[in-house]
Amino acid sequence: MRFASMLAPLAKGLLVLVVASASLSMPLPVTASDREDTPLRRLLSADEANRWEAVGRVDMAGAGFCTGALISERHVLTAAHCLFESTTGRAISPSRITFKAGFRNGRAAAVRKARRVITHSDYVYTHADRLRRVATDIALIELQAPIRDTEVIPFQRDRSPKVGDRVMVVSYAKDRENAPSLQERCRMLAEGDRAVMVYSCDVNYGASGSPIFVVSNQGPKIASVVSAMAVWGDRDVALGASLGEPLEGLIHQLEGSTDDPVFRWLSAADEPTFRQAAKASMARQSIASQLGRSSTQTGRAPLPQIEN
Repeated sequence: MRFASMLAPLAKGLLVLVVASASLSMPLPVTASDREDTPLRRLLSADEANRWEAVGRVDMAGAGFCTGALISERHVLTAAHCLFESTTGRAISPSRITFKAGFRNGRAAAVRKARRVITHSDYVYTHADRLRRVATDIALIELQAPIRDTEVIPFQRDRSPKVGDRVMVVSYAKDRENAPSLQERCRMLAEGDRAVMVYSCDVNYGASGSPIFVVSNQGPKIASVVSAMAVWGDRDVALGASLGEPLEGLIHQLEGSTDDPVFRWLSAADEPTFRQAAKASMARQSIASQLGRSSTQTGRAPLPQIEN
């Protein structure tokens, strides 16, 4: 069954950075190789979009949207920063989060509310080391009910890509929030010291949390998650968080142990606990006053850049 949507949220902002080449493991890329990349194209028809129904829009009531992807019937992989208010830095209650699988032209293959979310405890929304924020910028959303639809098949995960590998990205973003867009070919350009992946892919506000796929014999598999836009040398790039051990830890947490201190849950069913966690999150934001956040008509909040 498909569901209509009356919501027209605003795209959540990506972190925008200026990255020094010295922080990466290779020199700046040769721009001539950009000819290998393909442009974004919107998946407007059902035939085009069917393969990607497990990618969806993550709507935060009153706080915009990001992109996410199912990795099981009940769990959505996205970026951790999507789960925080851009203007206040406060964690967003799971009760305000909705996942719309395969959302296209006002309809979705399935719509589910969030039950709880989990982020790595190393992720701090306002951490002064912004590359560290990117490196830990992954989260899982547990849905209130599983999505069991033969058209919405969760994606498998794969290894992190290597420098030079071809990757694919499916995303929602500013000015294309009503249908997913596919970039069939872009490349991993470099890897930073903190396992921050640098890609030639085209991203914009709202693409946070978008799955970055590697191509395998079994089809596309998720290898990374879009976290930020960046300027590297004289070119625009996308930054992604490596999955690997951080995601495996989140999945282990889902599969049983609920007392692992390395991870933190926020549950829609336990609002006092949520408020306590949100208060603790605010207590860590010692640099919040330095960030110069201000709301805009688009709902985005600018962040300072990392200078060379």
